[in-house]
Amino acid sequence: MRERLLSEVVELMQPAPVEMFGDDVVVGPDVVTDNRAASPGALFVAIPGERVDGHDYAPAAVAAGAAAVLGTHTTDAPVAHVLAEDSVTALSWLARGVVAEARVRGLISLGVTGSSGKTSTKDLLAQILERAGATVAPVGSQNNELGVPLTACRVDDDTAFLVSEMGARGLGHIAWLTSLVGLDVGVCLNVGRAHVGEFGSLETTAKAKSEIVADLAADGWAVLNADDPLVAAMRTATRARIAWFGEGDLPDGDLRVTARDVELDALSRASFRLVVLDGSGERSVPVRLGVIGRHQVPNSLAAAAAALAAGVDLETIAAALSAATTRSSWRMDLVTRDDGVLILNDSYNANPDSMAVALETAAELLRGSRATHPTARLVAVLGDMLELGEAAADLHLELGRRAAGVGADEVVAVGELASQVVAGAVAEGVAARVASRDDVAAGLSVGPGDVVLIKGSRGIGLEKVAASLVATDGVDK
Repeated sequence: MRERLLSEVVELMQPAPVEMFGDDVVVGPDVVTDNRAASPGALFVAIPGERVDGHDYAPAAVAAGAAAVLGTHTTDAPVAHVLAEDSVTALSWLARGVVAEARVRGLISLGVTGSSGKTSTKDLLAQILERAGATVAPVGSQNNELGVPLTACRVDDDTAFLVSEMGARGLGHIAWLTSLVGLDVGVCLNVGRAHVGEFGSLETTAKAKSEIVADLAADGWAVLNADDPLVAAMRTATRARIAWFGEGDLPDGDLRVTARDVELDALSRASFRLVVLDGSGERSVPVRLGVIGRHQVPNSLAAAAAALAAGVDLETIAAALSAATTRSSWRMDLVTRDDGVLILNDSYNANPDSMAVALETAAELLRGSRATHPTARLVAVLGDMLELGEAAADLHLELGRRAAGVGADEVVAVGELASQVVAGAVAEGVAARVASRDDVAAGLSVGPGDVVLIKGSRGIGLEKVAASLVATDGVDK
């Protein structure tokens, strides 16, 4: 946010029940919840946690330059305080005020949700919008009740576009997040089995995801995946204009975006013609992606549709997509070692659908690698997929079979359900074993052209395996 008096911050938060104590100092531009991120003038938001209480770190934040504290009680920090009953709620009130003020002057607010692909699509969309105006977007996956308002608080007087990534673990979560940032454009990518243990069914998941378009104004835009029936059905959940994206038949709508003549190179990077159909007819431009994986085509279509809805021209969109890079860590991060081994690190998180995408991408890389290394192998290092509830065992058995189905030569499974993954792979005739995370790298035997996929839920920590493998024999990115 722009620098402002603390009393102005309190005013932005109204009609919230908050109270200011101390001098009316200037705060901003940064709003932080981590004392290590504090900067001169920052507003430090003290949040109590299960293990630590942010209030205890207020003095350290002030020592680093923070000018005031937002919390539930005063601290030992010798600065002004704004107090509320709940710190997270108070942060949300501040974010709502910052965005509401900015939308009055023309800020366009866009939100992205989906069971998989949110972060990749958000990164693509941000890189498009940056060519049209100052853009604020999350770093990594800041998609919850903390990440969304913290991102929103970065909006200042020059910001033209705000991109929010929105996750959900239950009904009402996305509705709450959209209430903070007042979307003009809402994007739903897909409805899959991520967090099925918490939602209970795909139908409940779809209902939760549909909240991203439910409160759009009639002149807003709902960007929907026509290839996903549960997403396509969301057209009845919104009064906004519809922008369809997909590679199949697209329903009638105000805007339709598709891809034609899709081709993949040896590193699984797609090139295609980006086709737009709207009231002025049909237009198309060539796109050559630098990001990895066939799944980036629908992600690109979603980003393009959202950017068109926000007023960006087609040529700018195509140029930005062709120049786009992977911005978030441990997502389709491909490294070629000096010895010719390809390490595909997609270890940030996992669910059944994103596992399928990662395995397909690894198989695509293997096909390209075999052009120069005919005996190249695919090794899949797969960690547990968390939060799947009662279906977890069956879904991990399915995962082992899926790895075999895409042509994996070896499966190494890590986690409490590793034996299920192994059983699925072995049943399909593929060599598979259980390993501890710390033993994976030492137990692998790989050579030039081999592709090693590393994929698992964040709690399994397979990024450590990737780092160990990348460090072996040096790298050539």
